[in-house]
Amino acid sequence: MTGRAAALVALVAAQRRTIAVAESLTGGALASAIVDVPGASTVLRGGVVAYATDLKASVLGVDGDLLAREGAVHPLVAEQMAAGVARLADASVGLATTGVAGPDPQDGQPVGTVFVAVQVDGRSTVRRLALDGDRAAIRAATVARAIGLALEVLGEDAPGAGTNAPVR
Repeated sequence: MTGRAAALVALVAAQRRTIAVAESLTGGALASAIVDVPGASTVLRGGVVAYATDLKASVLGVDGDLLAREGAVHPLVAEQMAAGVARLADASVGLATTGVAGPDPQDGQPVGTVFVAVQVDGRSTVRRLALDGDRAAIRAATVARAIGLALEVLGEDAPGAGTNAPVR
């Protein structure tokens, strides 16, 4: 994991951006993966672990009606978490995770259903994942895929590389 996280830190730094993370099912593991990289303090503004659904609304600004209607495991929730943490931390990149690590389904979603989102300069990209394994495997895969999505989006967002279209 350190290699991909290091690549993310280097890319964010090279683009003179900052990053913040909002996590649910990953419980701080995403921020930890980034912090494990020497020099992460130059780009990481901070993180929020909004494990409880109500904190997604009160801290990150996720729409309460959306949470009541759809639950926390939804692409718009991930998108709003990423936007909320970027705004809260005054970061140019917001990265978010929400989903079901198990052992039981949540909000009508089966175990392994995960949404990761990246917001860069007001544009959001959300990816739905269907992951297999136990809680630890799902959480680890979510961290890896969130970092991968951020690398993909920031690579596309680099000067001269074209535009970033949302993925839903």
